[in-house]
Amino acid sequence: MAKIRPFPASRPAPARAREVASVPYDVIDTKEARALAEGNPASFLHVCRPEIDLPEGTSLYAEEVYAKGRENLDRFESDGTLVPDPTPRLLVYRQTWRGQKQDGLVAACSVEDYDADVIKKHEKTRKDKEDDRTKPLVVQAAHAEPVFLTYRASDAVDARVAKVTSAPPEIDFEAVDGVRHSLWLVPEEDAAFFVDAFDAIPVLYVADGHHRSKSASRACAALVEKGPVPADHPVRWFPAAIFPDRELRILPYNRLVKDLLGRTPESFLAEVKKAFHASPAGSAEPERKGEVRMYLDGRWYTLTPKEPVPADDPIRSLDVSILQDRLLEPLLGIADPRTDKRIDFVGGIRGTVELEKRVASGECAAAFSMFPTTIAELMAIADAGETMPPKSTWFEPKLRSGLFVHRF
Repeated sequence: MAKIRPFPASRPAPARAREVASVPYDVIDTKEARALAEGNPASFLHVCRPEIDLPEGTSLYAEEVYAKGRENLDRFESDGTLVPDPTPRLLVYRQTWRGQKQDGLVAACSVEDYDADVIKKHEKTRKDKEDDRTKPLVVQAAHAEPVFLTYRASDAVDARVAKVTSAPPEIDFEAVDGVRHSLWLVPEEDAAFFVDAFDAIPVLYVADGHHRSKSASRACAALVEKGPVPADHPVRWFPAAIFPDRELRILPYNRLVKDLLGRTPESFLAEVKKAFHASPAGSAEPERKGEVRMYLDGRWYTLTPKEPVPADDPIRSLDVSILQDRLLEPLLGIADPRTDKRIDFVGGIRGTVELEKRVASGECAAAFSMFPTTIAELMAIADAGETMPPKSTWFEPKLRSGLFVHRF
């Protein structure tokens, strides 16, 4: 059963929330972070992308980068940019985007649950990225950014969330990307209900934040190695926003390939047609599961596999797996899309115009527009103890960073 508990978050004052809250560290590069934080000393990018406050060219992994992140976080708390809650609280976090809302419970989740697979994963992590995220956790003594979790929705939890959100929010602002972010403090009597309700929920699932949650586990293990750590020590917990599955939206994660292994577009299409039915497409986006759109030589094609898809295999039946197993690897030699430099991935938020542009420029030779993976597919794979192919899901909207920091 899933253990959650309230925690004393460091939060921005309501009037400064829009100024402080930032996009997550991993959706932008250093150049973009500098531009976004320019003229805004309160931007949380100074904490999660602290290299922007150091000379250009400074290595992202330099000790002074980690130290600057700690310095900036401490300064935010000392100058009132972030205000630590005097007592542990639960929060409700609402995101509203394109006419759809999703309400998540913000709580501290158990590292022990993560390690025991009560919090299930659907992606593998890379050690270099784990290292990159564990070091700032340890240096800052903080989980600066939350993990995005989901669960099979509960009517009782939904009803209590609706009760909490019937009051005016503590924080409410619209970010520059058009996403509205609202935050409610959960009254004490409702907090007790939520703790008990989640204790009856068998498992949670990582939606987005596999490296953050793994890094929380590693930071806890590193502290335990130095000596006994009490069971209630905050390092044994990490902050998460936990959303019901039926409110979430997954966008496609599209593919671009740099070359056709020396083939002309015509000869490549002929090879593709040996494994797929290929016909000219009237649009760039697939209409249903089992379809892939391919952009080649200025035209869109609909691809559907000729051989049957193993419906009883939750991984091999994914559209991203079908494309990988029947086209990318056998025709283009892309055996490991995690490391192969000849493939690139574009989140669905950028649309298919981005795919067309990069092929037309000559940067890439072909593009593949995918049908979104579903939450049900994600959960089925995690329940089976398996992992998805890389870049299978793109969740939108992203959680804003800086709205609730967990110090330890």
